[in-house]
Amino acid sequence: MKKTSENGINLIKKFEGLKTKAYKCPAGIWTIGYGHTTGVKSTDTCTMEQATNWLKQDVKTAENAIEKYVKVELNQNQFDALVSFIFNEGSGNFKNSTMLKFINNKHFPLAAGQFDLWIYSKGVKLDGLIARRKAEKELFLKEYL
Repeated sequence: MKKTSENGINLIKKFEGLKTKAYKCPAGIWTIGYGHTTGVKSTDTCTMEQATNWLKQDVKTAENAIEKYVKVELNQNQFDALVSFIFNEGSGNFKNSTMLKFINNKHFPLAAGQFDLWIYSKGVKLDGLIARRKAEKELFLKEYL
């Protein structure tokens, strides 16, 4: 099974940022660390070590979704881009996406175009999501090194 590279981890860290006190993300979900949401309460705090451990767990969840739903070979850049996307949007959204259908039919340029559609939270276009999707799309289309 493929693993997320350091490049992929750094992409997630860049866009999530490290927050050691719980906060509500734009979607209204309590979040902490590097975008961790499972079981987070408003009063929670964490150390950098806890945040890193949660990140590893959450990345593993995204990797497992790719293993389960993607039926074609991906290069490392495509894999890393999808891990970042699934980390942010969730495996349920990915599982039912047009992006996944394009990937499994090896229509990679069409799949990459789907990143541009995932820039809204609660119907509001967010600059942070625009920037993240642009970076994920560029990485997805970058040739395997």
